[in-house]
Amino acid sequence: MTQGDAEINVTVTLELPGSLRDLNEGRPTVELRAAPAAASTTPSTVGDALAALRGVRPAVYDRLVTERGEVRTHVNLFVDGEEIRQTGGLGTPLAEDARILVVPAVSGG
Repeated sequence: MTQGDAEINVTVTLELPGSLRDLNEGRPTVELRAAPAAASTTPSTVGDALAALRGVRPAVYDRLVTERGEVRTHVNLFVDGEEIRQTGGLGTPLAEDARILVVPAVSGG
């Protein structure tokens, strides 16, 4: 997308825990970009971002999302410090240059 003569690239960064980095070539983040000419593909919600993730890192996607398209119960996703289960789930809106933090659930006693 363009604004005047300047291109606008919207990036959503997914921050991965150590346990998933081997599925991302050892990298701690996955950047999901919208092509400037394809504004309709801009990840505008967490669900959109996960759909984009499926296209570039399907193995990571499979660890985060069930076959029914729901975030796995042992996975917590945070946007701007808020857990998405409290802010609209997969419909949680994303601002430009948003960061989604993936935190595996910890249990035990």
